[in-house]
Amino acid sequence: MPELPEVEVSRMGISPHLIGETVAKLTFRTPKLRWDIPQELKQMEGQVIRNISRRAKYLLIETDVGSAIVHLGMSGSLRVLDAEIAPAKHDHVDLKLTNGKVLRYNDPRRFGAWLWTEDGNHAALGAMGPEPLTDEFNADYIAEKAKGKRVAVKQFIMDNKVVVGVGNIYANESLFSARIHPTRPAGKITSKEWVLLVSEIKQVLDTAIKQGGTTLKDFAQADGKPGYFAQELQVYGKAGEPCPSCEELISEQKIGQRNTFFCNNCQK
Repeated sequence: MPELPEVEVSRMGISPHLIGETVAKLTFRTPKLRWDIPQELKQMEGQVIRNISRRAKYLLIETDVGSAIVHLGMSGSLRVLDAEIAPAKHDHVDLKLTNGKVLRYNDPRRFGAWLWTEDGNHAALGAMGPEPLTDEFNADYIAEKAKGKRVAVKQFIMDNKVVVGVGNIYANESLFSARIHPTRPAGKITSKEWVLLVSEIKQVLDTAIKQGGTTLKDFAQADGKPGYFAQELQVYGKAGEPCPSCEELISEQKIGQRNTFFCNNCQK
């Protein structure tokens, strides 16, 4: 599933090809992805794309009359291609430009979304915490949010109302780097530990985005798989393998219905 770094790399990949270009036509090959595709998106036709921004895991393709809100869901991806290239299976949306290029959205599982907003406000974007790579997300902020919370710290940092975009992979990796056990109650994490954990979350996400930057050329290739890249993972998906720090075997358990990987020796 695309997480924040993959979505950010998607934004970086498509932006040079779309910003400043004019939308010629929008084509929808299915009426519904996760939700119905609103016909209001057709208002983009004839409009210049002014910017492409990201909020959490949503991309906003901005024009003067409104913005398309794009979510990649479980299996979605975006590519910039020559418009004459025939669509393949699961190519559900084309945003064709007047320069002969097309932004093509592929989504085998159709859990993604194309939505519309005229003013930047939408229910899908509501009630969200700060972006993790901004100054607004800091130890003082999250420590205050965590006061009295009994929920496991892993679930807490994955709550979009607390901070957006810390998905399962990066929650596992950040907690391991900070040496904090994922089952500990959020309200029991010390101020010193929050300083370290916030730093590790930022570092892990930043590193992942930089790793993904090496795939940007794929966004203009017909056979490319943009936005997905090899992760340098320490514990995620490595149950039963030696811990990279102490060589005790990595443990796995479900926390909040998500697979969680950790070292019982290193993480307290």
